[in-house]
Amino acid sequence: MAKSSTSKAGKPKTNEEIFAGFQNLRSEQRQLANKISELEMDLNEHKIVIETLKGVESGRKCFRMVGGVLVERTVADVLPELEGNKERLPAALQALHEQLSKKGQEINEYIEKHDIKVQRGTESAEAPPADTPAKSNVLVASS
Repeated sequence: MAKSSTSKAGKPKTNEEIFAGFQNLRSEQRQLANKISELEMDLNEHKIVIETLKGVESGRKCFRMVGGVLVERTVADVLPELEGNKERLPAALQALHEQLSKKGQEINEYIEKHDIKVQRGTESAEAPPADTPAKSNVLVASS
């Protein structure tokens, strides 16, 4: 019995399929970059709140947002949790940076494999004239 996906593997991908795959990879890369940005902002907020709470009495009331719910606690309860989160965030950021780097390499390999030409600037992508031989090149306009 041969491979069950021979019809899929036997056919070359169309330009639309190649473009959709490229756009999917770029979307995943953007999502990783957005998550990194979000975690960096969280880390900065944690630093600011920790510095603020260090100058306050440990028995004083404070409020913390947990899963969209505002919870009343004391500074003594919240400060260790914030410091623990602050210590874990750099490891998470490092892992996301590595994923982003791998995704960039994956995109570059995809570009080379499918001979994609990325067009930078405001010019729109133009289709080649009908009399030119068909190639597997795909032109992508980058905004």
